[in-house]
Amino acid sequence: MVDAGGVENIAQLPQELPQMMAAAADGLGSIAIDTTQLNMSVTDPTAWATAMNNLGMVPVGLPGQQLVSDSICVPGFDPSLNMMTGITPINPMIPGLGLVPPPPPTEVAVVKEIIHCKSCTLFPQNPNLPPPSTRERPPGCKTVFVGGLPENATEEIIQEVFEQCGDITAIRKSKKNFCHIRFAEEFMVDKAIYLSGYRMRLGSSTDKKDSGRLHVDFAQARDDFYEWECKQRMRAREERHRRKLEEDRLRPPSPPAIMHYSEHEAALLAEKLKDDSKFSEAITVLLSWIERGEVNRRSANQFYSMVQSANSHVRRLMNEKATHEQEMEEAKENFKNALTGILTQFEQIVAVFNASTRQKAWDHFSKAQRKNIDIWRKHSEELRNAQSEQLMGIRREEEMEMSDDENCDSPTKKMRVDESALAAQAYALKEENDSLRWQLDAYRNEVELLKQEKEQLFRTEENLTKDQQLQFLQQTMQGMQQQLLTIQEELNNKKSELEQAKEEQSHTQALLKVLQEQLKGTKELVETNGHSHEDSNEINVLTVALVNQDRENNIEKRSQGLKSEKEALLIGIISTFLHVHPFGANIEYLWSYMQQLDSKISANEIEMLLMRLPRMFKQEFTGVGATLEKRWKLCAFEGIKTT
Repeated sequence: MVDAGGVENIAQLPQELPQMMAAAADGLGSIAIDTTQLNMSVTDPTAWATAMNNLGMVPVGLPGQQLVSDSICVPGFDPSLNMMTGITPINPMIPGLGLVPPPPPTEVAVVKEIIHCKSCTLFPQNPNLPPPSTRERPPGCKTVFVGGLPENATEEIIQEVFEQCGDITAIRKSKKNFCHIRFAEEFMVDKAIYLSGYRMRLGSSTDKKDSGRLHVDFAQARDDFYEWECKQRMRAREERHRRKLEEDRLRPPSPPAIMHYSEHEAALLAEKLKDDSKFSEAITVLLSWIERGEVNRRSANQFYSMVQSANSHVRRLMNEKATHEQEMEEAKENFKNALTGILTQFEQIVAVFNASTRQKAWDHFSKAQRKNIDIWRKHSEELRNAQSEQLMGIRREEEMEMSDDENCDSPTKKMRVDESALAAQAYALKEENDSLRWQLDAYRNEVELLKQEKEQLFRTEENLTKDQQLQFLQQTMQGMQQQLLTIQEELNNKKSELEQAKEEQSHTQALLKVLQEQLKGTKELVETNGHSHEDSNEINVLTVALVNQDRENNIEKRSQGLKSEKEALLIGIISTFLHVHPFGANIEYLWSYMQQLDSKISANEIEMLLMRLPRMFKQEFTGVGATLEKRWKLCAFEGIKTT
């Protein structure tokens, strides 16, 4: 057995070696390293390297198994060197060798074997001791520091031990017990670090000068760093070159060069301009020549002929445009017909689903079948609605415009319009009418000019475009005429409303004068003759009758037919509310109830609506003095009884 102090008995070593291997195997039995249990191929180096990395140990007892690929190892490295020299194949991917971060420490220590060389023997350290520490690995490290060498160790012995790790390029030995070894590749350094902690003994001597504990660590060398920097610069150059090639590949091609002007080239260009296939290329050359300033008195005629030939292509382009527009119209018509057919089929499918959901057939389906039929019906209805919206889009827009116009008519129009506001509005409408007339005259002048130009010019494609412009102008003129007619109608309506307001105002003024004269007459009669109280009451009754008659006339004028469906709905709700309140309700109470249904309605609007229907609603006064209150009651049933 070998301990930390040295060698006791070398003769007993071959006999006890099998027992050591058996004990090591027993100690590793708890890890369950078994090919049958691991269920992996023995010849797969990647799987074995992953397994050994996860276990944190070196594979033992697998002779002939290569754990490192040939691309990493030195060419010609024999993985079965443990059969001859006792060196176990080293995997540089094992944690602790610098290529991968070491895993967390485990309770199982790495088992190392004795290494026999020609001139020396290497004994592993005690497994219970911690592994030797190493410094941080420098970039591109190929040199190792080896300390703890025996004093009698020569350069040949050192080369004999470490050449098993790879090709050695240089050995720098010091007079003391250390040296520096430089390898050919970086991965060889990891194999040399594996030997750190071994005790080296020269031959069979027991002298202290012939034994020593090796300490292998990374060394920082200028040559290694310089080579590493060169490789990095070379990789950077390759990366820049690759990016440049990629940019050149993705860069758009440069435009072709344009030849210089000459009479020969101009003649060739004139021929190209007449060819439809070469026209686009030739027109760019002509444009560049004109921009360069090649046009002069000598070449003006030649350039004019080329411009004229370019102009002749306008007719071809317009013909192509007309054909494309015709194709587009045909495609639209086909699309519309196809959509119509699809919509009819959707209607039939929806009808099938609706028939299936009726009770006669619905009861015979199962619950899952009903659910699926319901889902299919909803999906078909959504698609049917989308198709119908596509076909009826224009009609929907017109209906929406009509509905917007109806909503704009507010029912809260005042019955008595201010005369000054109506006059201002009428003046604004007149100005707008005059401006529209001027625009109409301008459009008529433009149309006449276009007609004259059309008579003078030939029937070409340009004339067709002018015909289109003329049609557009005629359409706009018709639209302006329609707008003018609507504005004139509005102006007439405003004038009629203004005249009605004036008549009402004059009528009220006449009534006011009559009442004032009557009041003066009654006062004079009372003062001179001293009439009795009955005469004054008769006069008051007469005045009240006149006022009531005037009010009834105004009410009859104001009581017109309902203007909108909203007013009819309001009348129905108010009638129901007042029917529930037989003793009547004031306007504030009624307005608070109606505001819950429509927040935009006002109390004035409700009162005006009630005043317009005197045979259906009447106003009564209740209370005396401070408790006097106006209440509205429903009198429709009384009117029916009396009539």
